Amino acid sequence: MLGFLSARQAGLDDPLRLRRAESTRRVLSLEINKDKYVERIHESGVNTLDIEHIENRYMLSGGSDGVIVLYDLQNLSGNSCYTCKAVCTVGRSHPDVHKFSVETVQWYPHDTGMFTSSSFDKTLKIWDTNTLQPADVFNFEETVYSHHMSPIATRHCLIAVGTKSPKVQLCDLKSGSCSHILQGHKQEVLAVSWSPRYEYILASASADSRVKLWDVRRASACLLTLDQHNGEKSKASSEAVNTAHNGRVNGLCFTNDGLHLLTTGTDDRMRLWNSSSGKNTLVNYGKVCNESRKGLKFTVSCGCSPEFAFVPYNSTIAIYTIYSGELMTILRGHFSSVDCCVFQPYLQELYSSGRDGNILAWVPSLREPEPDDTSEELSQQHQQNPAYKDAWSSSDDDDG
Repeated sequence: MLGFLSARQAGLDDPLRLRRAESTRRVLSLEINKDKYVERIHESGVNTLDIEHIENRYMLSGGSDGVIVLYDLQNLSGNSCYTCKAVCTVGRSHPDVHKFSVETVQWYPHDTGMFTSSSFDKTLKIWDTNTLQPADVFNFEETVYSHHMSPIATRHCLIAVGTKSPKVQLCDLKSGSCSHILQGHKQEVLAVSWSPRYEYILASASADSRVKLWDVRRASACLLTLDQHNGEKSKASSEAVNTAHNGRVNGLCFTNDGLHLLTTGTDDRMRLWNSSSGKNTLVNYGKVCNESRKGLKFTVSCGCSPEFAFVPYNSTIAIYTIYSGELMTILRGHFSSVDCCVFQPYLQELYSSGRDGNILAWVPSLREPEPDDTSEELSQQHQQNPAYKDAWSSSDDDDG
C-alpha cells in the first residue's frame, strides 16, 4: 500500500490503480464483523437483501415470515461496537403485510422514496418508503419467485417478474398494469435480471434448464437461448434443445459492465457467458454446491482487479475470481444454508442472510500485518518502484 501511495504522489501511477488495489485487498481480507451487528427482527429465514445505491446506507430484508425490514447501516452511536437498528418494519400486524414468504425486495434504483417486494402470496407490491403503505399492488395467478427493475432504464418503468408460470411478465409502473408477456420457457421462471448496460435487455432463468436473453422492444422478444455446449452438441441431433445447465437454473447476475452474465444451477455448476454472443466462456469454477429449490441470490464486486463473485455455498459464502474461476476464500459464520448476499461497493462490505434468520456483516480486516511477514515484500517494492528511490542522505550517515 505504501508503494501505491508513493507512486501516486510521484505521479507514476494512475489514481484508479491505487483505488482498485485497495478495493481488491479489502475484498480478499473480508471477515465477519464482531463489532457490528444487524438487529434480528425476522423469526425465520431471511431470503433477500438489497442496499440502495443513492447513499449506500439503507438496506432492505425480506423473510420467510412475510416481514420486510428497513435497516440503517450507518454508525450513529459513536461507538466502535454497535448494532444496525431497524428503522421501520412491515410486520405481521401491518394491514398490508405479505401473507407468505417474501422472495425478493428491491429499492427503486433512482430514489429511496420507493421500494418493491414480491412474495409467494402471488403479489408484487410497490411501497412508499415514507408512509410504509403500498402505492400499487400487482396480483398474479401463480406464485412469484423473483422480480427485478432495470438499474439504468430512463425510457421505461418495467418490472420483470418470474412466477411458477413459464411466462415472464412485465409490469409497467406508469400504467399500473402488466404490459406484456414473454413466452418461451417450459417451466417456472426462477430468476430474472435486467442488463446494467442496455436498458431493454433482460435475462431469465428457468427450471427447464434454460437461460434466455430478451429484447423487450421486439415482437418475438427472445434474442438468444444460451447453450452450454456452444452449439457443438446440437449438431448431432436436430431435436437437441439448448440448455444452460443440466438442472434447474436458479441464479442470474450480470457483471457490472454488462458484458458477461453469471448463472448458477442445481447441477452444482456456475457458468460465465458472453452476454452479446451468448457463448459459454468455459470458465471452470469447480463444484458450486446448490441445492436450492427456488431462486439463489448472489452478487459480484465492483472496482476490483480482478473482479469477484460472492456465491452462497451451503452454509458458507464462496468468493471466486469471475474470469479465471479461482476459489479465493470461503466465508464461514452462518449456522444454516445461505440464500442471499449483497455487496456494498462504497466500503467493500458484504452482507449475507440465510435460513438461520441471521444477517451477517463481512468487513475488511483492520489487523496490521506482522513486520516479519511484510519486510521482504516491502524491500522488493522499494527496489522495483522508482517512487521509493531517494537521492539524499542524512547527516548521521555522513558522520558515521
